[in-house]
Amino acid sequence: MDSLLTPSRIASLQQRVERLVERLKPWSWMWPPMAFAAGLGSFFLVDRQQWLGVVLALGLLFAWLLLLSESLIGRWLARRGHPTLPRGVTTFIAQMIHQETLFFTLPFILVTTVWNSGQTLFALLVVGMAALSIIDPLYFKLAGHWRSLYFMFHAQCVFLVLLVILPIMLHLTTGQSLLLALILTILVALPSFWHLLKKRSLKRWCAFFGLTVVLAYIAWLGRIWVPPASLWMTSSALSPSFDIQQREPQGSIALTPEALRANGLYVYTAIRAPRGLSETVYHAWHYNGTPMDTVELTINGGREQGYRAWSYKQNFPANPAGDWRIDIMTDSGQRVGLIRFTVSDDPQLASRADGEIQPSGLSGLNLRRFIPGGSGTSDEPEPSE
Repeated sequence: MDSLLTPSRIASLQQRVERLVERLKPWSWMWPPMAFAAGLGSFFLVDRQQWLGVVLALGLLFAWLLLLSESLIGRWLARRGHPTLPRGVTTFIAQMIHQETLFFTLPFILVTTVWNSGQTLFALLVVGMAALSIIDPLYFKLAGHWRSLYFMFHAQCVFLVLLVILPIMLHLTTGQSLLLALILTILVALPSFWHLLKKRSLKRWCAFFGLTVVLAYIAWLGRIWVPPASLWMTSSALSPSFDIQQREPQGSIALTPEALRANGLYVYTAIRAPRGLSETVYHAWHYNGTPMDTVELTINGGREQGYRAWSYKQNFPANPAGDWRIDIMTDSGQRVGLIRFTVSDDPQLASRADGEIQPSGLSGLNLRRFIPGGSGTSDEPEPSE
């Protein structure tokens, strides 16, 4: 191996890489929009042209492996007296990979974010990171002077790419993908705190181990703020009755206490997921902020309009007047969508369950409020498709 990697050959390879980088620099502005277009194409074509999404994801993963191994290769070459690439060249390559990752994953994050929840902060963080990656002075200052923040920036990019590609490539559920992404991200982030072990001692090793545990715990607690990058609610409806054969909500009532007790309430949701993915989601009912019932639903990916599933609640508190919320959640606690409605004795103030299927997602901010026109239990749903 060393006979093949002679200093002259390494120097020649280094010069070629440097020349290639110099040629690419004038065109580097095209990289972010190309990556965004690739992410958009992968997001919307993953069901019809799943191979395209897999190819794009594999290419992105290969680029990440090169970046993750760059520092190891550099140290290996330095120990053997071989020349290494200048910091500016390696930083430029890392910047392009960061841009590719951030702009590729951005469509997945923007569409699946529930915008009136804590997920908005996560989405804004990703948008801010994408903006930073294309502002050269800020990015190179981050890479050169704030190394701990740079490692954390790098770790966040690793988290994003794993969150997006694992359900597409391996058909892992959002919970499985989230857990694996968190574990690998923490391992990547640890080098930013490696300075704790410059003077190795039992106290510093304990501090390093404790920091690892704290990071893992905080990351897991914050999972509800992370959008389920492979799932999003495409439409929803409330209705007093349901056509099982046609799988359509029907009827129209004002949501007064009497109407609820007489008819019950159907909740219809259509959730889109990659083909081959089977996922458990929940309709979690809340009354005036208090959890009431949770109904389990199983969905399967592949349908362009979303997998149609519904639940039916018949038992309500003696006086159900007030504000109601239905969280559509994954089994890992990530919110897919949100439905709000108001029950009132005054039909003019009560929301209306009209059976009309309304689009959700980015255009509806993943939220539908049905505007005016308990210890209850939920019947088992009959999910279709």
